[in-house]
Amino acid sequence: MIMITVKINGKEYKAEPGVCLGELAAREGAVAMICGGHGKCGKCRGTVSGAVSAPTGLEERILGEELRNGVRLLCRTYAEGDCEVTTYTQTSAQIRGDGDLPPHEHAPSFSEYGVAADIGTTTVAIRLYGRDGSLLASESALNPQRAFGGDVISRMEAALSGKADELAALIRDCLSALISRAANDAGIPPEKIDGAVIAGNTVMLYLLTLTDTEPLTHAPFEAKRLFGETLTASELGITALPPDAEVYIPPCVSAFVGADTTSAVISSGLAGKDGVSVLTDIGTNGETVLKYGGGILACSTAAGPAFEGAGIEMGMGGSPGAIDRVKALPDGTYSVRVIGDTEPVGICGSGLVDALAAFIDTEAIDETGFMEDDPVTLKAPVVITQNDVRAAQLAKSAIHAGIRTLLHTAGVSCGDVETLYIAGGFGSYLDVKNAGKIGLIPSELVLRVKVLGNASLSGASLMLLSLPVRRRCEETAKKIKLTSLAANPVFAEEYMERMMF
Repeated sequence: MIMITVKINGKEYKAEPGVCLGELAAREGAVAMICGGHGKCGKCRGTVSGAVSAPTGLEERILGEELRNGVRLLCRTYAEGDCEVTTYTQTSAQIRGDGDLPPHEHAPSFSEYGVAADIGTTTVAIRLYGRDGSLLASESALNPQRAFGGDVISRMEAALSGKADELAALIRDCLSALISRAANDAGIPPEKIDGAVIAGNTVMLYLLTLTDTEPLTHAPFEAKRLFGETLTASELGITALPPDAEVYIPPCVSAFVGADTTSAVISSGLAGKDGVSVLTDIGTNGETVLKYGGGILACSTAAGPAFEGAGIEMGMGGSPGAIDRVKALPDGTYSVRVIGDTEPVGICGSGLVDALAAFIDTEAIDETGFMEDDPVTLKAPVVITQNDVRAAQLAKSAIHAGIRTLLHTAGVSCGDVETLYIAGGFGSYLDVKNAGKIGLIPSELVLRVKVLGNASLSGASLMLLSLPVRRRCEETAKKIKLTSLAANPVFAEEYMERMMF
């Protein structure tokens, strides 16, 4: 077989002719194919030179003038001979790894050192603890599985197409690298880490453990494995830990209400509170949990990854160059804040929420979301288009409708809610008032919001440091009842109503 040379950001790789440049670059962490390589998101742009396939009609439509300047969609570009690629996709991001731990009975599940981890669809974060409960180090990274898509659906498609082993290897290697870095930071040998707890949504845990995701891809979406299991590091392929180190995976509730949600419930203390409380994780799968007098309800809304950058013309994660704050000025223009205090190149989720709120103030959009002047420039070259507004409307109405559907199911109202807990990385950077203004959350609850940070990681930490908390999590998971939204008339009605601004 004749091999060719592909240079990606200055580093040379040997490959077979016909290799997809997007797949090769994604494996090396140089790009993220948010849409799973279907050519829809336009996020795998790169400047290409050398012997490559001709541009497709799709590229011509998406790239326009950029195409004539050598920019290509890498997922639609194939190497025919030696070539060179320069990419622009984020390789770093603001990742929320903090979060308070409530008082708990100290009864750790490890002898010397332990690790708590949260595998998010977008990010991965860990904490390293000593036997006395002291936090020794924390590390985080972008989830390398994003090479196969920005959402769980894309990754399940990849797993079913024969790439399950590769997906598992990516996350296992990522966890091992983070653990090794944390051990180095703390000045301890990794082999002294003899216990771990790993939380994540159901799909992420299936991909980690090489569990078949096929049942999760179609109705009735039944998860045949709900975890609440203790495995060994060798069984999970986490090489940074001793082979016999025990790794606990907390229980999931369903296919799309995972161990990240049960861990967040535990860290919030919601299950043990009297009265009415709501917890929501505003993300691609907007999991919401309601605690009320009669029990605990949960639902998952397919909000889509708009607030994580996918489907937004100039959307990106929270990395340098992303606009993360927007305010309307009296003259109808906008002031922005950019991560890294540099020139803007895109906009992240918190910036998008702010932009929509600012558009309401300047009447750049009406109550239906219609934009008379399309696009609107925030700060050149960053713009928000009509399609961006529509994508955000779909996401925000799904989250909001999910909250109200659970309240209706329980027979309670927003007035009864004492606390709205917001979990997850995106929620940590959210301007809550603007979230209420655009209808991402009920405006009545804005003053009752408590932001938790990475509540899933905090819950995993609690279950690492306290075996009684671990048992309480398993008991709580059994009490949570799933509310299906698929054919729910209340959700359908609320979804349409909450589309408005």
